[in-house]
Amino acid sequence: MKSTQYTEKTLEHFRNPRNVGTLEGDNVAVGRVGNPVCGDLMDIYIAVTPDDRIEDIKFQTFGCGSAVATSSMVTELVKGMTLDDAMKVTRGDVADALEGLPPIKMHCSNLAADALHEAIKNWRAGVKPEDALKTAEDETCRPHPAEAATAEIANFAAYEGKGAYTAVEDPAALADQRVVVLDTGDRAAQLAIDLTDHTGRVVLMTSAKDPSVSGAMRSALRLSDVKVLAEAQPLELRGEGELERILVHDLNEDEEYELAADAFVVLK
Repeated sequence: MKSTQYTEKTLEHFRNPRNVGTLEGDNVAVGRVGNPVCGDLMDIYIAVTPDDRIEDIKFQTFGCGSAVATSSMVTELVKGMTLDDAMKVTRGDVADALEGLPPIKMHCSNLAADALHEAIKNWRAGVKPEDALKTAEDETCRPHPAEAATAEIANFAAYEGKGAYTAVEDPAALADQRVVVLDTGDRAAQLAIDLTDHTGRVVLMTSAKDPSVSGAMRSALRLSDVKVLAEAQPLELRGEGELERILVHDLNEDEEYELAADAFVVLK
């Protein structure tokens, strides 16, 4: 298996995740974990029966395809288990259930079992969900999407100022260039739209099925000349001295391809 290749089972859980959402009630606990390097953040909610079984389980995850898939899989693995048995579920168990994960994702995004264990610990300690989430947020701030993205692209720093940018003060500076803007929220989408005044080749790249933007911005994108490239994960920047191409992982087809680009923008 290539270092970036996902199994069909992993892709299926990413495309059609199970048990997405939150839970409420006196018998609910939550566990939150995050990785500040790759940018993944996971919340696992459990509803516990009087005899200490996981009656229901939901998750919310901010992260890449493997983060979503492992969260989805762990909910299927442990629903109905006793808390003691669920505490024994490991990262390896989750990866095995998905028939393997790329080596680069094993420690970066395979955190669902950790979030499950945190939820169980919080239940046993009597920590309410709102208190658990506030404590987790105070201890590990949610990583900035741009920092997460540049960390995952090993050679991003080598191309900074040579086609790779974390800020664009004047969109006109990229006039007539092939520009790829990474989806990091409304600011990135607005920049992509602004760039269309100066170049007809602007792509907004997102690893999700849709950009992570507000409803108003989503409407603005539809009316713009920005091309949205969904389920695409940038892996590597390439070029002789300056940026010429971006190696991209197509999460839908589980294939890699090169995308021609003169500029790649990850806003901080």
